[in-house]
Amino acid sequence: MKKFELLKSVFEKRGYTVSCFETAKEAADYLDLQINGKTVGFGGSVTLEEMGLYERLSSHNDVHWHQRIPEGKTGKDVRFAANRAEVYVSSVNGLAETGEIINIDGNCNRVASIFYGHEKVYLVVGENKIAKDYDDALWRARNIASPLNAKRLGMKTPCAVKADRCYDCKSPDRICRGLSVLWSKPMTGEFEVVLIGEQLGY
Repeated sequence: MKKFELLKSVFEKRGYTVSCFETAKEAADYLDLQINGKTVGFGGSVTLEEMGLYERLSSHNDVHWHQRIPEGKTGKDVRFAANRAEVYVSSVNGLAETGEIINIDGNCNRVASIFYGHEKVYLVVGENKIAKDYDDALWRARNIASPLNAKRLGMKTPCAVKADRCYDCKSPDRICRGLSVLWSKPMTGEFEVVLIGEQLGY
C-alpha cells in the first residue's frame, strides 16, 4: 500500500517484518494462512475482536484469550496459557511514524508477552493508531485508547465517565498501570507489524 510505504520502511529498519493491507478482512485472511497448528496467545484487543480473528484461528490452532474463557478455566489460567504460547497476537495503543510502539496495560500480561517469550509476535494496527511521533503516540495511548477501554470495561474511573482524557487517577479501577515502549524489535523472536488501512479498535 502506497500510504504505508514510508512507515513500512521505518519499521523494517528497526528489525520488524511489516505487512500492509487495505482492509481488516485481507489482514485476517493473511493471518489465518500464516498461523497454523500453533499454540496462540491473544492480548486484550478490540481490534482482534472486530476482525473475528479468534474464531478463525481457533479452527486450526489452540488459541488462548482471556476474553473467551473456556468452561472450567479462569481468566488467570487463560492469561498464563497465552503467555506460554508459541505465537502471540495483539494490537497496540499507539504506533509512531518515528518508529516507537506504545502500549498501556492493567494486568500487564499483554505488555509482558509482547516483550518476550514467543517464537513470533504479530502486532495488528489499524490506521487510527498511527501518530506522528513518540509524544503523540504516548498521548494517544493515555488520552484516547485508555479512557475508551476503561469505559468499555465498565471501570469506575474519572476517564471512563466521558471517555475523554486521562486524569492520572488513583482509582482502584485504574487500568493504566504499566507502560511499554518498543524502540526497536527485541533481540529474540520474530516480530511482524500488520498495518491495516481501516480504523480498528481504540
